[in-house]
Amino acid sequence: MASNKPNKLAFLSMPAPASYVAGLGRGASGFTTRSDIGPAREGPSAETIAEAQARRGEEPEIDSEQFQDPDNEYGLFAGTTYEADDEEADKIYEAVDRNMDARRRARREAHENDELAKYRAERPKIQQQFADLKRGLAVITDEEWESIPDVGNLTRKKRRKDERLFVVSDSILVGDRAQTEYESSLDIKQQQDGFVTSADAGAMTNFVEIGQARDKILSLKLDQISGTSSVSGSATSVDPKGYLTSLNSVVLKSEAEIGDIKRARMLFDSLVKSNPKHAPGWIAAACLEEHAGRMVAARKLIKAGCEHCPKSEDVWLEAARLHNQDDAKVILANAVQHVGQSVKVWLAAADLEQDVQAKKRVLRKALEHIPNSVRLWKETVNLETSPADARILLSRAVEVIPLSVELWLALARLETPDRAKTVLNKARKSVPTSHDIWIAAGRLLEQVATADPEKSSEARNKELEPVDRTIEAGVRELRRHRVLLTREQWLKEAEKCESEGSPRTCEAIVKATISMEIEEEDRLDTWVGDAESAESRGKVGTARAILAYALKVFPDKRHLWRRAADLEKAYGDRESLDAILSQAVHYCPQAEVLWLMAAKEKWLAGNVSAAREVLERAFVANPESEQIWLAAVKLEAENGELGVARELLVRARTVADTERIWMKSAVFERQQGQYAAALETVSTALSRFPKFAKLYMIQGQIHQLQKNFAAARASYAAGIKACPKDVTLWVLASRLEELDGKSIKARALLEKARLLNPANETLWAESVGVEERAGGAGQAKTMLARGMQECPTSGLLWSMAIWAEPRPARKSRSVDALKKSKDNALVTCTVARLFWAERKIEKARDWFARSVATEQDKDIGDHWGWWFKFERQHGTPEHVAEVIKRCVAAEPHHGPVWQSMAKDDKNVGKGTKEILELVAGALQ
Repeated sequence: MASNKPNKLAFLSMPAPASYVAGLGRGASGFTTRSDIGPAREGPSAETIAEAQARRGEEPEIDSEQFQDPDNEYGLFAGTTYEADDEEADKIYEAVDRNMDARRRARREAHENDELAKYRAERPKIQQQFADLKRGLAVITDEEWESIPDVGNLTRKKRRKDERLFVVSDSILVGDRAQTEYESSLDIKQQQDGFVTSADAGAMTNFVEIGQARDKILSLKLDQISGTSSVSGSATSVDPKGYLTSLNSVVLKSEAEIGDIKRARMLFDSLVKSNPKHAPGWIAAACLEEHAGRMVAARKLIKAGCEHCPKSEDVWLEAARLHNQDDAKVILANAVQHVGQSVKVWLAAADLEQDVQAKKRVLRKALEHIPNSVRLWKETVNLETSPADARILLSRAVEVIPLSVELWLALARLETPDRAKTVLNKARKSVPTSHDIWIAAGRLLEQVATADPEKSSEARNKELEPVDRTIEAGVRELRRHRVLLTREQWLKEAEKCESEGSPRTCEAIVKATISMEIEEEDRLDTWVGDAESAESRGKVGTARAILAYALKVFPDKRHLWRRAADLEKAYGDRESLDAILSQAVHYCPQAEVLWLMAAKEKWLAGNVSAAREVLERAFVANPESEQIWLAAVKLEAENGELGVARELLVRARTVADTERIWMKSAVFERQQGQYAAALETVSTALSRFPKFAKLYMIQGQIHQLQKNFAAARASYAAGIKACPKDVTLWVLASRLEELDGKSIKARALLEKARLLNPANETLWAESVGVEERAGGAGQAKTMLARGMQECPTSGLLWSMAIWAEPRPARKSRSVDALKKSKDNALVTCTVARLFWAERKIEKARDWFARSVATEQDKDIGDHWGWWFKFERQHGTPEHVAEVIKRCVAAEPHHGPVWQSMAKDDKNVGKGTKEILELVAGALQ
């Protein structure tokens, strides 16, 4: 039966193609075997090879060196000269390359950073993967740690063979022991003969006699020191008390220091020999010898320096310093003969005198030689005890030195007010470029005007008016004489006047110079900044003067009046604050805040009728202002006028008709126990303002007080439907279900609230609280972890996470919380409580202060409650009083416990201090 399969080896009997080359597919281009020896055939041409490669789809190989110079293997143009045009061309190509690279660099780098971040997120480091497990090691007990099994060798590698040990012979051990041992006993011969040298040695040592001789010599030395023994007719004694002191004063120098001193001595010796007229060389050489303790050599050197440099005052002063007082007087007497114009020499000579009269003689002798020295005149005047003598000296001084402003001002201070004016006028003519003289004139006028305390304020103000004119004239005259002080320099002078007790002169300087060097559009911001900086430095008078001038220029700026009022409230008295607020409401009658501040200050002062008058004037200026209406209601309610307060609320609902007024009306009725009227008011208000969430809250809370849970649930449900974004409504509804024993429904409500209000820390915190109160600690921890994933920077959740950790791990958890929440006030207060638990009182106090540092943090009342509770337990009465004072000034309004206490109907009318005490008692 014939087979139909094709023969695979049929090609062997076929003739080869015309272009066939054996081995061409393996890269051969023709080769010769032993059978081809003889007339070998020619191989295929390059064209044939290229056609064959093209048919096979291969790319022809390109020789990289086909264009190279055969005689130069480094390049065709390597031997040419590199000229300027070549350099220019290279720079152009480099610039093109840089531009091309920079075109999409930002996008490329951003893409690379994103890819790297994505890569890190998908493939985190081993250290990051095990970070939480490493933190967990902190809670492992010692028993658990010891129970961890040892790691075995599972690598199947050949183990290292144990080293072979050999036994050491006894002779080696005994010999080694004998090298370090010492004998502690005597042999028999030593016990019988003692330590006696043999007679053959010719000497015998007795240690007993040596010890006795040593004791005798020591006793003789001690007797000599104590003064009880005399040797060869002379007695030597020292002070026993000062003996140790003298030993402490002995300076022991090392060999290195001695070597340095020797080298320095050689250098200075060469210096003074090569240049004997160089005074600093002599001084340095003498100081070196003094440092080395060779005072005699130091004095010899400085004496030689005085001989070689008699015109150098420093050499004479150094010579006087190195000698005792009597010798120094002689030296300085010689010095004034050579350098009689040296003020330092004369002052040093005066300092050496102990008697005041002798000092005066020296200084007056000095003034004969140097009459134009201001320092000598000042020292001479300071020695005078009589103002009349000092006045005479200063009169002579200003005649000799008419350009000294200090002497003129000193003379003016010693004169009577009338004569002081004359002196200052002369000084102004002598030194027309001095601003100190004009300021002194202004201060003199202020001193005269305020000297009589019985003078009326009108008369005093009239006498203070020349102060402003004097400073203004001084600024004009200085400008005319080309003396231009900057604004900053004038403000520093104003602050100086304020610190020296001249507030009116300070105000005059500010008025005359505050507008200098400022563009018109920048005046307001610049002046506000100047006032703030002056206040930060404690210069309240300067800040007050700046704001007063700014208010004259901009009387209609509300924030300026508010800033001035805050300044007076912080540093001024009640009268100045009333004056500022009266002017403020006059110039800004539409500013409700200023009216309320004025009424509140009157009320706090106990003047209720004046507060009513202020509010009546505010009604005229702002008839539809809800804040003023509510302030009037609060004023009447706090003073027991409940009927008047109710009538005001009725009128306010008619005139202003705002949702907040309706809410306050309902709250007022609820505080008075009129639940029916409160519910009626709320129902009417809801018909007018159905989107106001607080009305639903009040309605639900009233039903809850009446134990009508169904109605309260309906109120909260209606509120949630109308205002689904209000978190407080969801929390109140959840707590109602918890109160009714339906934790499952409370949990469902909060879950729905989180869906409608994602990333809300309050809802997550309430959910954690529900789980904790339901007894599910594990579920609460899981819920907290989910909340922290959604709100990674929440201070409230981080605070709860810290307390959820076991005590050893809370510190590390608090460090993470501070980093993640960016020093949130809640976390800071939690850290303070941790320090409190560890009894680190000072640290806890510092962290409590940090928790209420900013204006936003001061509004959280719970922090003040924790701090007050801490100080009441560990602080002094002063600390407690300071916390109360700061809390009352801050007037906090927020915080879970603070709000629950402040809005409780039982605590109506209580002040900040009473609420603080209640909060401190409720915190746990």
